[in-house]
Amino acid sequence: MRLGLEHSYAQELPDFHVPAQPSCAPQPRLLFWNRELSRGLGLPLTQASEEVLAELFSGNALPEDARPIAQAYAGHQFGHFSPQLGDGRVMLLGEIVDESGRRFDLSLKGSGRTAFARGGDGKAAVGPMLREVLIGEALHALGIPTTRALAVVATGQTIWREGPVPAAVLARVASSHIRVGTFEYFSSRGHAEKVRQLSEHAIARHFPDLIGREDRHARFLRAVALGQADLVARWMNVGFVHGVMNTDNMAVSGESIDFGPCAFMEGYDPATVFSSIDHGGRYAYANQGPVARWNLVRLAEALLPFLSPDPEAAVAVANGILEDFTNRFEQALQMERFSKLGLPGTAGDAELLEDWLELLRIGRVDWTSAWRFLADAALGHPQRLQVLFEDQAGLEAWLLRWRRRCLAIDGTSGDASATARAAAMRRVNPARIPRNHLVEEALSTASERGDLGPFLHLLEAVRDPFSERPDLERFAEPAPPEVTARYRTFCGT
Repeated sequence: MRLGLEHSYAQELPDFHVPAQPSCAPQPRLLFWNRELSRGLGLPLTQASEEVLAELFSGNALPEDARPIAQAYAGHQFGHFSPQLGDGRVMLLGEIVDESGRRFDLSLKGSGRTAFARGGDGKAAVGPMLREVLIGEALHALGIPTTRALAVVATGQTIWREGPVPAAVLARVASSHIRVGTFEYFSSRGHAEKVRQLSEHAIARHFPDLIGREDRHARFLRAVALGQADLVARWMNVGFVHGVMNTDNMAVSGESIDFGPCAFMEGYDPATVFSSIDHGGRYAYANQGPVARWNLVRLAEALLPFLSPDPEAAVAVANGILEDFTNRFEQALQMERFSKLGLPGTAGDAELLEDWLELLRIGRVDWTSAWRFLADAALGHPQRLQVLFEDQAGLEAWLLRWRRRCLAIDGTSGDASATARAAAMRRVNPARIPRNHLVEEALSTASERGDLGPFLHLLEAVRDPFSERPDLERFAEPAPPEVTARYRTFCGT
């Protein structure tokens, strides 16, 4: 079978990868198939059986036009530089070009050891691969750029993590897998020409309007920086905490990638950390903007020779771009929060926003529910919102100020404006996210009992995050505080 795969990365950058070959899956079984994504990519798999898909995406029967490779990259992990990481358990099969001319990588994760495995087994467990499905599909439904799962196949093998667990392979689709760490790999070795080749390839793939411009490398850095500013702001406005924002987990495409120790914040606390190994809170919820800038500094360092022939001027260009990142991030974060409040973001709105966030923080109020139920209050029905707060007096005082502000905006339009405001707020404030206790329930049931029912039901819920649906009501309910207080996620390797 041929999928129409192309190989621009492998052909244009021959020194940036090594050959790879998937290991055999003794009993492949399809656990998840993203039919909608497959159709959107134009893959010739409409009539393929589950058995054929399982063989294909386990790596047992690769497409005839696949050329599996493992990509090389370095990375700063928790601030410490590792000069060689690379795809230890991921193999890029090739690139799909859809009917609109957009190019996507198709890779297998968990399909076996590569030359970059560094002592690992190259395998992945069922639970973490199904987590990739849930988080990717949730972010996509929330309108946030993300890599997505095309398929998950159980291999029939047992691997060892904290105990014996069933193994699986994830087929992942991404705009590309070029990371900040890819640039660091060659920059750290003094291979300036390789960095230039990589940047030219990334420009042609992601920002083709920059091709041939004299200042294309500076503009490339700026485009990546602004894309990250928008991405991280959107993460934070739905309460998403990536968990491990190492430079090898930052894609220059501006997509979310690698969903290991990630989760959605429930009770609001800027210091929220989910990763079991993030003891210092480096990747806490409120640190995600500063960390993104820190990562972009590493990219800027790699690109300095191409920003200007004058080293001082190159540093000045980079610093200006980093300042643009900070301004864009802060503006994107705040303006979307004004939309979530139903306000235009003009005089006095910033104080209302800050006071609202402080109310949420003091009470550790559920982030998703509070914003969603505020739309009810816009229609004069604050009851669901009130249940979330212990400080009723503080909430009522704030609501009084907020209602006055809304009335000042609406003038004489009254009820019609309130209805429009509530509808607009519900379009940006989801009713459902992947609640952490439900994610764990779904993954453990699938992994330990082979029962995909809870996973599929949760997947349905997170793929439809904004509607009011009584049949999905339980998926909007927070976990008990004692559960959320001790919730941690793990890498899965």
